[in-house]
Amino acid sequence: MDKLLTLTLGGLTSGAVYAALGLSLVIIFRATRVVNFAQPALALISAYVAFSVNKATGGYWLGFAAALLTGALLGALTERLIMRRLADRGHLAPVIVTLGLLMVLQAVAGMIWSAEPRSFPYAFDFRGTFSPAAGFAVAVVLVVAAGVLVLFKATPLGLRMRAAAFRPDVAGLLGVRVGLMLTIGWTLAAAVGALAGLLAVPPFIYPTALDSVFVHALAAAVIGGLDNPVGTIAGGFALGVGLSFVSGYVGPELVTMAALAILVAVLVVRPHGLFGHAVARRV
Repeated sequence: MDKLLTLTLGGLTSGAVYAALGLSLVIIFRATRVVNFAQPALALISAYVAFSVNKATGGYWLGFAAALLTGALLGALTERLIMRRLADRGHLAPVIVTLGLLMVLQAVAGMIWSAEPRSFPYAFDFRGTFSPAAGFAVAVVLVVAAGVLVLFKATPLGLRMRAAAFRPDVAGLLGVRVGLMLTIGWTLAAAVGALAGLLAVPPFIYPTALDSVFVHALAAAVIGGLDNPVGTIAGGFALGVGLSFVSGYVGPELVTMAALAILVAVLVVRPHGLFGHAVARRV
């Protein structure tokens, strides 16, 4: 029973990280209809900035704030300088470009900070069955998720962002500044991704630290419904607990395979995700 409780609480902590990074994917997808495969690299650079600020000042929260600001800035620059130029290039071009950006930013991180693992602190004490650091991760993700849900469901800004994503021509005719809405979407998503990076990288940061986390976050987003923040949060926590059980009772070497198996099973039964909705298209 003690092992079951330990694995469950550990799974909730991991699930919070998957949910946060998955939520950043959902924000961009809802705002721009693009799956951003460069998100872990943007989060990685933000976390390295926090590492540098922490090392220079000794203050964790100053580095935390610097990482969020860096993530927001990187998101805005990515949309303005790169993604906006691909607006008329079809659906495949953004995928290829974000994958290329992922590799470039990881290489840049290795050149600046080296590929060696560096010690990265937790926000709070990480010891115990459900430590203060774990409680902080779960709480902050739930608060951010609630904020994102309110943004898209109950604010004019959220409505304009969705209109700019789904019907940019019509939205522009109605006075919506489509370009600004897309930039805001990328800025917000990259800031949430930076938060996920700060929760995921401790105790060590290195250029590929977020690769496996991104795989699980993408699986959580697809399982929950890539257009559904609530589904992504639920998918992240469920996947975290499920993979914790696999690691504890079967073996850690099967965790990635189990994540992919769960993803395939869900897509076979519900291709649009457990909480998503099928969209009819006229052809």
